[in-house]
Amino acid sequence: MQRSLQNLKSLDSSIQISRNKVQTLQYKRIKKNISGVLLLDKPLGYSSNQALQKVKILYQAAKAGHTGTLDPLATGLLPLCFGEATKFAHFLTDADKVYVATVKLGITTNTGDAEGEVLSTKAVNVTQAKFEQACAQFVGEISQIPPMYSALKHEGKAMYEYARAGVEIERAARVITIHSIALNSFADDVATITVKCSKGTYIRTLAEDIGNVLGCGAHLIGLRRTATANYTIAQTVTMDQFVAMSESERTLALLPPDSAVQYLPEIILDSDSAFYLQQGQAVWQSGLIPKGLLRLYTEQKVFIGLGEQQSDGKITPRRLIVERT
Repeated sequence: MQRSLQNLKSLDSSIQISRNKVQTLQYKRIKKNISGVLLLDKPLGYSSNQALQKVKILYQAAKAGHTGTLDPLATGLLPLCFGEATKFAHFLTDADKVYVATVKLGITTNTGDAEGEVLSTKAVNVTQAKFEQACAQFVGEISQIPPMYSALKHEGKAMYEYARAGVEIERAARVITIHSIALNSFADDVATITVKCSKGTYIRTLAEDIGNVLGCGAHLIGLRRTATANYTIAQTVTMDQFVAMSESERTLALLPPDSAVQYLPEIILDSDSAFYLQQGQAVWQSGLIPKGLLRLYTEQKVFIGLGEQQSDGKITPRRLIVERT
C-alpha cells in the first residue's frame, strides 16, 4: 500500500514537472521578434526598467532595451527599442536631451530631489533676475560631479547602494554641455526651467549647483523629459494608453528602427551594392558621399543598416539589419 502511494506521488511529481516544462516551452514560443521604437511617456513612480519590462511583456517581445535612465520621480519621453532597433539604441542614449525641471530654492536634500531627507533650510531672497544670472553661469561646457544617489557603478555596485549604506565614494568630475537654460516661471522660492543638455547631465546636480551659486541651496521637485534626439514628447503614448491598446494598435505604435538615426545622411544603394554590403563586403558608391556614418537603403527604400565611408572611398558596413522590419 505504501509503495503504491509512493508510486502515485512520484507519478504526480513527474506530471507536474512535465506541465512546468510545457508551460516554459509555451512561454518561450510566444516571444515575438518585433522590431521598432516605442516612445513611452514614462509614468511617475516607475523606474525605466520597470516601464520597459511591463511594455516588453505586453508586446511578448524577445529582445528589448531602454535608452537613458529616468528616475522614478521623473516622467516623460523614454524611447524603448525592440528587436533590430536595439542595435541603434546607443545613438539615443548618447543624444542630446531636453528636460523641464522644477527647482525649489532654500532647501537641500541628501538625494538632490524631493525623495531625500532634508539637510538644510535657508531663507530665500532671490529675484528672478538673480536666478537667471545664476542659470547663465552653467550654460556651455562645464564640469559636473555625478551624485551619490545615481545608477553609476563602482566595483560592480550602483552608487545609490553605497549612499543608502552611508558610504561616500569619490566621484570624478565629468565634462558635460548645457546648450541652453530657459526660465519658464519664477514665483517666490520655486522656478521652472527648460534645459537642453548633452548625455550624462544630472539635472538634480544642476539644481543643487544653481542653489549653491545663489547661496540658499536648492533641490529638484519635478522633472520631465520632453525630447531625445529627434523625438519629442508629443509623439509619446502613456502607459495607460498602451495597456488599453489592441495588439494591432501596439504594433502600429512602433516607429521603424531607422527613426533612431534620422539625423545621419541617407544613401541609396543599387541592388548589387546592397547585396554585397549585406554580405559584409565594402562597396563602391558613385556620387558625393558624406564622411562618417551613413543610413543605407535599397532602391526600394528598405533600411539595411549603417555604413561608413573609408579613406579609399568605399562604404563599409557597420551595423546591419538582419530581419526585415
